[in-house]
Amino acid sequence: MDAIVESGRTTGRPTQEEAEEAVRTLILWAGDDPEREGLLETPARVARSYNEFYAGYDQDPEQVLMKTFEETGGYDEMVLIRDIALDSHCEHHMVPISGKAHVAYIPNNRVVGISKLARVVEIFSKRLQIQEKMTVDIAATIDRVLKPQGVAVVIEASHQCMTTRGIRKPGADTVTSQMLGSFRDDPSTRREFLAMIRNS
Repeated sequence: MDAIVESGRTTGRPTQEEAEEAVRTLILWAGDDPEREGLLETPARVARSYNEFYAGYDQDPEQVLMKTFEETGGYDEMVLIRDIALDSHCEHHMVPISGKAHVAYIPNNRVVGISKLARVVEIFSKRLQIQEKMTVDIAATIDRVLKPQGVAVVIEASHQCMTTRGIRKPGADTVTSQMLGSFRDDPSTRREFLAMIRNS
């Protein structure tokens, strides 16, 4: 998408050259010289790294979940993937969020390839985020597409906006959860899920 100027404000996606120029400006603002040898290629490197950090904007998590399987052998118990590594960025300071996600669902006649659940986590994490919204988005997407009996998502993460700046409290993790369907309505199902992730 090309950048469009409306009322003096640029909308849409800037070009690679515009992104690199923005990085040069930030280097100057930080107090360094973007023309010195060690920084000459930094703007291009940063722009390329942003393509990786924020790749989730170009991907559709619902599409990832579309292919499901009916041959389940009657399986109707919890499917859990725990300790899914995630790396995201705080939308308030654009610094890293690192942690892990635990995702579970109870099938309703159909199952999805287990790697697809990890892929949904990956897509949402590769966007500017707050952890609370990411947790809700992952659970809601799985619930909307798979229509299972229930969905549970727990994310445990460390935020550099808290550990390396501001209050500077390293070692503090943030834990968020979203329970839908049977995980919300049935205390025994919720307890089973929480016990399984505690044993990870």
